[in-house]
Amino acid sequence: MPHSSSPISREERVRGALLGLLVGDALGVPYEFTAPEELPPMASLEMTPPSDFRRAHRSVPPGTWSDDGAQALCLLASLLDKGHLDLDDFAARLLAWYERGAFAVDGRVFDVGVQTSTALRALMGGASPREAGPALEKHNGNGSLMRVMPLALWHRGSDRELVRDAYDQSIVTHGHARSKVCCALYCLWSRAILEERQDPWRHATRVMRSMLGRGSAEEEALEEHIRPDEAARGSGSGYVVDTLRSARMVIDEGGSVEVTLKRAVALGHDTDTTACVVGGIVGARDGASAIPERWRAALRGQGILQPLLEALLRRG
Repeated sequence: MPHSSSPISREERVRGALLGLLVGDALGVPYEFTAPEELPPMASLEMTPPSDFRRAHRSVPPGTWSDDGAQALCLLASLLDKGHLDLDDFAARLLAWYERGAFAVDGRVFDVGVQTSTALRALMGGASPREAGPALEKHNGNGSLMRVMPLALWHRGSDRELVRDAYDQSIVTHGHARSKVCCALYCLWSRAILEERQDPWRHATRVMRSMLGRGSAEEEALEEHIRPDEAARGSGSGYVVDTLRSARMVIDEGGSVEVTLKRAVALGHDTDTTACVVGGIVGARDGASAIPERWRAALRGQGILQPLLEALLRRG
């Protein structure tokens, strides 16, 4: 539930979701690849880590989003420009990021997931966007989940259409049913928050279950892998189901945006993506003003972000 006694407008929630995604990503960047026991105390988890901490990506200035944020902005820009999910256009923008640093702060690409890199090289070799993403069981990294929030913020279609588009944006780089269903659930969860539904996660799960064909790969993904893990503890890994589980766990533990994002980073390992996924949800839940002002001020790349954010807000 929102941690505010005042109503939160949809515009404030949308602004909060996009900012939360990018702030969470940037907050997690210095701590990536670190085991939880090797992290600084949770109170010290800031965009600029303690001076004695050996941070990841040491040449990257604090407040910089990573591939998570850049790919999310690729998706948002494509949706705003094309007016629908155009996989050819989206794939072209991902390649523009990969090859030239489009939507990356300072035009610099400093982190690329293994599956995403494989898919993008396939696209460069002429593969169709619908066939580029690896789709075996071992290909269930979180690279399509981390970027999908803008689809939920932009979308005005039915729940079924939102699920279809969530699947499709995933398959460009992550084609397995588990990745697709995690993306769709995250979008339905986000939509339920924007609509101020009671128990948004449960609402999203009910909607998802109602759409899945009996015996389909997507039903198996939900019923055999995602839902059985609802009570399990997340570990902050790069496995897409665990990323979603980790996000739900730290959010369900309650607390402010700041506390929740620090809790996400404190899981260690894939810190930027866990915090990115968490940040989108708590930003939508509590609004942009609930994100600590020092983190909003420290976020770099405002010249890239603001035109896209304002265009999204103008859409209503």
